[in-house]
Amino acid sequence: MPRISVIIPAYNEEKSIAHVISDIPADLVQEVIVVNNNSSDNTPEAARAAGATVLDEPRPGYGNACLKGIAYVADKPADELPDIIVFLDGDYSDYPGELPQVVQPILEGKADLVIGSRVLGKREAGALMPQQIFGNWLATTLLRWLYGVRYTDLGPFRAIRFSTLQQLGMRDRNYGWTVEMQARAAKQKIRYAEVPVNYRRRIGVSKVSGTVKGSVLAGYKIILTIFKLL
Repeated sequence: MPRISVIIPAYNEEKSIAHVISDIPADLVQEVIVVNNNSSDNTPEAARAAGATVLDEPRPGYGNACLKGIAYVADKPADELPDIIVFLDGDYSDYPGELPQVVQPILEGKADLVIGSRVLGKREAGALMPQQIFGNWLATTLLRWLYGVRYTDLGPFRAIRFSTLQQLGMRDRNYGWTVEMQARAAKQKIRYAEVPVNYRRRIGVSKVSGTVKGSVLAGYKIILTIFKLL
């Protein structure tokens, strides 16, 4: 069996994080890593109580949290390194129980990067805000025009071979993380696949799409990242 680790960036997710962790298939995953991204609530305590390894990343930013988790994993002894890293959000909008479907193309040797597509799956009404739907369409259209890849989503629920992840050289520290991964993979001709995943309304309020400022900054950063990596 391949070794699989899950990295979950989390900012003020004390009401949802235990649900996320408990729904991850324990028979497939060796370690669940929750990166506490400067939370002001009891997110780290709730994550530890649910059985996760908890890291602290005081610098705000989704990318900062992901990079912290990657650095932790990369520092393990060679015989403990994971084969696959899975990323998902800590707000319980993803369905962690769908992890087997997300990693399946990698296990079958058909892909090195798999994006869980909320566009191809079933979405609860209101789970994706109009600005998210438009932003996804715009970003994936630009990726197709400029990089020649056909994605339908920038979804956070994704799996990647750890060796591939190290090869990508990820750097973005905030809103551009997901699109940077897909653009870098396109430039390096990484084999990719999409699988349908379901999506529900998150627990709590989104820190990005839930505010006008967050939506504008995220949209700007995503477009900037796409052009910057050309």
